[in-house]
Amino acid sequence: MRLCSYRQAGRDRYGVMTDGGIVDLTDRIGDKHPTLVRLLEDDALKAAGEASAGQKPDFGLDDVEYLPVTLEPVTIFCLGLNYAEHAAEGGQEPPSFPRGFVKVRQSLVGHNQPIVRPSISDKFDFEVEYTIVIGKPARHVPEDKAMEYVAGYTIMNDGSLRDYQKERATDHGKNFWRTSGMGPCMVTRDAAPAWKDTVVETRLNGSVMQRDTVDHLVLGVPFLVSYFSRFTLLRPGDMIATGSPAGVGHRRKPPLFLKPGDMLEMEITGIGVLRTPVIDEAEALER
Repeated sequence: MRLCSYRQAGRDRYGVMTDGGIVDLTDRIGDKHPTLVRLLEDDALKAAGEASAGQKPDFGLDDVEYLPVTLEPVTIFCLGLNYAEHAAEGGQEPPSFPRGFVKVRQSLVGHNQPIVRPSISDKFDFEVEYTIVIGKPARHVPEDKAMEYVAGYTIMNDGSLRDYQKERATDHGKNFWRTSGMGPCMVTRDAAPAWKDTVVETRLNGSVMQRDTVDHLVLGVPFLVSYFSRFTLLRPGDMIATGSPAGVGHRRKPPLFLKPGDMLEMEITGIGVLRTPVIDEAEALER
C-alpha cells in the first residue's frame, strides 16, 4: 500500500495511491484518523487497507497538490557517506556510525512542486535518499527488533548548497528554503521489495546521474533505527534518510549543478518517481 498526503480544492487530505489515481481516506476514515501521522499513531494501517480495498480512485494522480508525505512537521534525521562508492568519490572512508544533521520542514516540497535554487549560490546539488518512516514510538530499540518500528519508506532529495555546506556548516547547506523534495508517497513495509531488488536512481533531464541498490548501504535500516532511538524518542512519522549513492553533481568532472529549467526525477523501486522541476528564487517569490 502506498500512502500520500495532498491538498485538493483547498483542503488537506491523505489517501492511498494506486496506478489509476488516489483513493481518498480523509472522507472514509478521517473522523477517526484525520492525518497520515495520526493513522500511524493509531496503528491503523489495516483500517486504511480495508477502507481503500476495491474502491475507485477519487482523484487523478495529477489532480492534487502533493505534500511532503506528512502534513505534520515531523523530525527528519539525515546522514551522509552511507554508500561506499559515494564515500570513495569524495576520497573518504565509509562511516562507522551515522554522521549527519536534521532536515527542517521549510526546506521540503512535495512531488511535482518546484525546488528553488537560492539567489546567493549556484552550487545547488542533488542527492537521492531511501528514507525510513517510523511507525510507532521507538526508544532504545535493539537492532534485531528495529523493523517492528518501521512503517514504510519514501524518497527524499537532500538538496545541498555545497559552498555553504563546506565553508560554513553542513546543516546550513542542507536546509535552504524549498531546496529538497520528498514523496510522492510512503510505501508500507509489507509492500516494499527486498533491499537487493530496490533500485535508487536519479535522472537529470532524462540522464541517469545516480543508481545503486539499498542492500549496498554501509549502515543498514535496522542499525539506523536502533542507533537513532538510543539518543532520542523516535515518533510515528519521523524519518531517517539513509544517505545517497555515488554520482552527485559536485563530484563530477567538471562539476554539474542544478539550474533553473532543469527537471529532476528520483525513482525508487516500490515507491515511484519524485519529480521536481528547478526554478530560480526570484520566480519562486513571485508565485
